[in-house]
Parts: sequence; structure tokens; C-alpha cells
Amino acid sequence: MSIIEIKTYQSEIKTAADLCYHCGDSCSNSDIHISNKVFCCSGCKTVYEILEANDLCNYYNLDENPGIALKDTPIKNKFAYLDDQEIKKKIIDFHDNGISRVNFFIPSMHCSSCVWLLENLYRLNKGVIESRVDFLKKELALKFDESQTSLRTLVELLTSIGYEPQINMQSIDARGKKQSNKDLYLKIGVAGFCFANIMLFSFPEYLSLGKGIGKEFEKFFGYLNIIVALPVLLYSSADYFRSALQGWKQKMVNMDVPISIGIITLFLRSLYDILAGAGPGFMDSFTGLVFLLLVGKIFEKKTYDSLSFERDYKSYFPISVTRKEKNSEQVISIEKLKVGDRIIIRNGELIPADAIMINGEAYIDYSFVTGESAPVKKESGEMIYAGGKQIGGLIELDVIKDVSQSYLTRLWNDDAFSKEHQGKITTLANTISRYFTIVVISIALISAIYWFCIEPSLALNALTAVLIIACPCALALSTPFTLGNTMRIFGKNQFYLKNTAVIESLAKVNVVVFDKTGTITRGGKSEVTFESLDVNQNELSQDEISYVLSLSRQSMHPISR
Repeated sequence: MSIIEIKTYQSEIKTAADLCYHCGDSCSNSDIHISNKVFCCSGCKTVYEILEANDLCNYYNLDENPGIALKDTPIKNKFAYLDDQEIKKKIIDFHDNGISRVNFFIPSMHCSSCVWLLENLYRLNKGVIESRVDFLKKELALKFDESQTSLRTLVELLTSIGYEPQINMQSIDARGKKQSNKDLYLKIGVAGFCFANIMLFSFPEYLSLGKGIGKEFEKFFGYLNIIVALPVLLYSSADYFRSALQGWKQKMVNMDVPISIGIITLFLRSLYDILAGAGPGFMDSFTGLVFLLLVGKIFEKKTYDSLSFERDYKSYFPISVTRKEKNSEQVISIEKLKVGDRIIIRNGELIPADAIMINGEAYIDYSFVTGESAPVKKESGEMIYAGGKQIGGLIELDVIKDVSQSYLTRLWNDDAFSKEHQGKITTLANTISRYFTIVVISIALISAIYWFCIEPSLALNALTAVLIIACPCALALSTPFTLGNTMRIFGKNQFYLKNTAVIESLAKVNVVVFDKTGTITRGGKSEVTFESLDVNQNELSQDEISYVLSLSRQSMHPISR
């Protein structure tokens, strides 16, 4: 073996020995090991011991260093709030006869080993009946027996092996949002079902090629079409009618007004034709129109949800905080936090409400609120605003404002961050529809009056034709499809926008200024180069590199991570 080969072999051995067996992080200075396996921290060692004790070490054979580093992962009492029955009810999806189902979002899921381990949770906890993983969505569906385990125990288990679920105020509130999406899906389902069946009932009319199918059959299928179309009018179209009515009450004509007029006119004209025996009506067109309008709406919703970058303070805050009682500490949900409560904030925890510093030494990281990453020192008696993160030891604070009244909440509720902010395209569409509606109704009335004077039998046709054909469906469909597709293209290229109003603003942008050096870079692909003032030194020594690594481990800067 040559000298070069020996050195290469020794280098490979050293490199392998310097890497954590669980997560692959560097651990050249670590003395934590089991047999010939080295670990960067006690957390990784604990996970290995858990897997080994349960005969799950095949986890390491599926991928190279599949684990997640667990340095400084606090577990004790962190999830005590999950014992609160009110919070449990909000998190658990289904409960019956002691069996519960829950879905968790697992951000750290990244490879086939993760999937394998999470689907074998029943071997780590006998209370787990079933666990299923949706890798693309990074979701874990658990079915467990509450007589053998608890929600808190499962979350602590997941956290202990490196798969902490994302549980915050927004994830709990999202349960209500799912219900609203279900309602929209149901409306689409009803409209689609009715549309398909009305087309089926209209086949005799389609195939007769205008020759007629007999009065009895025509009436029979016409009445069937009316019955089937009623759910579309009364249920699937209800949101458009409600929006138009609200706009009308506020003396504002939005885009839903002409759409509602078109929908009602189309239905009433079809109803008249069928009942009067004047024709087969247009119930297929009516149900198809509502179905396509709702499809456009769900496309818009799905696009925004999938690229969901519109976060508020709820996505940043945890759902619990430690409140100090007379002789004890109690973990409560943030919703129960009141003015005057004394709370305990530990290292790395967030301050949920504006408060006064009482005890301890505070170094507050306000990067989420102000963008400045340098910690701010605070002393007893000083004001500390919500959204700051404590960097250091334990501190005690007295709450002086409710969570909903804190500075951070008011900042997010500012017009610049408002979720209800409408883009210029949407506003333009509503502005156009205001005049559009007036013009359309005027043309319809003029046409009806004109034909009533010349040929009365055509007056109704003229009135309804204008109102139906002029329905701004193209405008209603084009806005969500255009903005939604633009958001999708941006998202595919990892360019995320807060809302669609930004898309419209981009058309006028000709200068882009980037602030905060380094924060727009990707931590995983960042390269740090060394330039020395000493012309004789081209690179750092091993000791100097270890000093830099030691410092960077204590930094929260994206490049350091």
C-alpha cells in the first residue's frame, strides 16, 4: 500500500469517526459513544438506545445518517398543556370508545428512514394502534388507545426521537378552516352531481335534434330538471347571493351582483319555459355555470393554501405558557392568559404578550418583530414586547396587555399586513362590475321596451338574453385562475408572496433592494470563504477552524445554521 493510499485510508477512518452515528453532524470533540459508535450529543445517543432496545436499528440501514440532531431539545413539561381537555379536543380529530385519531405535521420528516420509523411507532409505544405517513405533505396520522397512552405521551415520544410535531395556535385554528373547505367541496359536489344528471335527463332533447320528443316526455324530463336544479340554486349558489346582498346593503355593487342576476335570470327563464311549455329550458347551462364558478373558487383556495405563506403571529406563538402561582407553576393555554398574570419564560421561549420584566437577566431576540437579530438586554422594570425570544436563563414577567392587544398583534393587524387586503385586480374587477351592472340592466330594459313596442313576444327573450349572456363569468373565473396560476409558478421556483396584491405590485417594480446580508441566502448551500490580511496565510489552521465552528454553533444566523 502506497503512502498516499495509507493517508487516504486514515483520512476516511477519521472522517467516519468524527461524524455522529445518528445524525451525521461533526462530533470530533465529543466523548459520547456506545461501543464504536460516536454521538454528537446525549439526545442522539438516547434515540439510538431507544431504537436498539426496540429492535428498530434497521432505521440506519435505509439511509446514511437519517436522524435529526437533538442538541438542546427540552422535553420536561414542554407539552404539559396537552393534558388540558379543551386543547385536546381542538387537536384530536376523532374520539370514540377510548380510541382517538390525530394528524400531525412533522417538519423534520425528510427520507425513507423517517417514514419507516414513524410507521413503526407501535413498537415504541403499545398504545399506538396504527400510524400512517403522508410523505409529500409531511403528515403523520395516528390512531391510539387512550387507556394505554395519551396525546402528551405520544408527542413527547415523537419529540424524543427527533420528530417534534408542529403545534401552535394557527395549527389549532386551522381545524375550523378545514370545515369551511369541506362546505365548499360539498357545494361543488352538489352542483356537479346535479349538472351531470340534468345533462343525462336532457339527452333525449339533445338527440332529437330539435324535432321534439313528445309533449309528455318533454314535460316529465323538464320537471325532473327543475327538481334537480333547486339544490344548486338554494345551496350551491348561496354564497354569491349572500355576497351580493351584503354589498347591496352597504350600497356597493360588487362582482357577485351581476353574477347573481345572471344565475337567477337563467333559472327563472328556464323555469318559465318548462312550466309554460315554451321549451326545454336551460337548466343544464344553469347548473354547469354554477359548477364552473365554484371550481374556479376552489382552485384559488387550493393554490393559496398550498403556498400558504400568509402567516400571522399565531403561527409563530406556541399554544401554552407557564404561569406562576403562589407555590407552584401551571402550564396554561395562551387563550387563558390574562393581564396581571406572572409568567415564566425560559431559554428559547417566546414572549406571548406585552409584559414588564420582574426577575432574571433578559436578552431578548426581536428578529421576528424588527428584523434585528442582535439580542437586546432588558433589566427589571423594563417593558418587553410580545414576539421577542428569550436568549439566556429563566426570567419572570408580569403581563400588562392581553395577547390580542399586544404590540405584535397590532402590528400584524396593520393595513399593510391585513389578510383582508384586496389586490388592485380584484378591486378593479369590482369597480368595473359596478358600472357594468348598471349598463347591462339599462341595455336589458331598453331592449325589452323596444321589442315590446315592435314585437311583444320577443320582449322577454331580449330581456333575459342580455342579462344571461352579460353575466361576467369570464371576469369571475379569470381573476382566481390568473392570480392562482401566477402564485403556483412563483412557488414552484421558491419565490413566496404574502398575498396576491404583491403580484399586481410587481408589474410596477423596477428596482429591488435586498436588506439583511446573509438572510436571503440558503443555509444549506452557503459557502464561507477566508481572506487573510496576512499575505503569508492562505487558509485557517485546524484550531482556528474549530474556534469558528464553536462560535457559529451558538449563533442563530442562517449561515451559521
